[in-house]
Amino acid sequence: MEGRGGDVRGGQSHQRGDAACPVDADDLPDGVVVADHRGRVVAVNRAACRLTGTSREAVLGRNFADVLPFRDHDGRDWWKWLDAYGGLRIRSRQPECSLYLPGGQELLVAARFVRVPERGGDVARVVVTLRGAAARARLERSRADLVSTVAHELRSPLTSVKGFTATLLAKWGRFTDDQKRVMLETVNADADRVTRLITELLDVSRIESGRLQIHRQVVDVPARARKIIAGRVAAGEPEERFRLEVTGGLPEMWLDQDKVDQILGNLLENAVRHGRGTVTIVVEPLEWGVAVSVRDQGEGVAPELASRVFRQFWRGNARRRGGTGLGLFIVKGLVEAHGGSIDVRRAPGGGAEFRFTMPAGTPDFA
Repeated sequence: MEGRGGDVRGGQSHQRGDAACPVDADDLPDGVVVADHRGRVVAVNRAACRLTGTSREAVLGRNFADVLPFRDHDGRDWWKWLDAYGGLRIRSRQPECSLYLPGGQELLVAARFVRVPERGGDVARVVVTLRGAAARARLERSRADLVSTVAHELRSPLTSVKGFTATLLAKWGRFTDDQKRVMLETVNADADRVTRLITELLDVSRIESGRLQIHRQVVDVPARARKIIAGRVAAGEPEERFRLEVTGGLPEMWLDQDKVDQILGNLLENAVRHGRGTVTIVVEPLEWGVAVSVRDQGEGVAPELASRVFRQFWRGNARRRGGTGLGLFIVKGLVEAHGGSIDVRRAPGGGAEFRFTMPAGTPDFA
């Protein structure tokens, strides 16, 4: 890298015909600070100035440790134990760690030692990258919330399963067949609840890590919607509460059938839990695929909440709390894994309308 008046440019370039387009470090999302073999700052990009609250003029030419006085969690001077220009000559990098500036601002910092010659030579430059820690803090809070939610959701069904099982084992002969059946049905229902929770957690993990796999086959979307509605009716919901509308001829859709069922099931569950009146599923063709809308006749979603409903742990109406709050987050991940999109709006007759689109396309068989 070179620093000309603070203009940091990398050594790589993109070719546009015969002209080279240099990569400007000011375009990088992370902060970059470069020091020479004496520890003097020779280059700094815009993101680094923003993250550290300083300017190029105040940094260039000064000692690394003076302009970035980092301390670790225990208050130790990071530069002293880093010993950037000493230590083993085989060192090439310092893994990212959490450090603090004097004002208490936390940054994620990593370093690379550029040696000449590359193997075993003296340190010619030290390149330090800086990232804000806010995103990591949000992720840690999200994980803490997830652990708390899981613990809470598991406690109730597991307590029920343990209690009824222990009672039946200890006093089997004292109960009638009808009483035994009620207890076993409760145990079975609570075991299903635990299984659903574990499935949701696995889905969240796959979505966040980008490991969600889509197994495509020809899927009849209206037929899957009818199956989900039939399941709700079989579970005790009145049949007249649900309506399916299919408009126009639909293109051939190559989708993951299980995940389509999961999307429709979660959206129907959300409409039943948080909405009122008739729940309508509308399936309609697009030029490039299919659009599916799930509408209810409840209070709807306030416009200011529309951007939050697909986040983890969103539960809508506080008076009707229930579930883990992961259902809509999972729906969004499953839809996007198919190359589609989803949003929430006000339904034509009032209430909420969750509308997702799926592209037609042909599968890419391996």
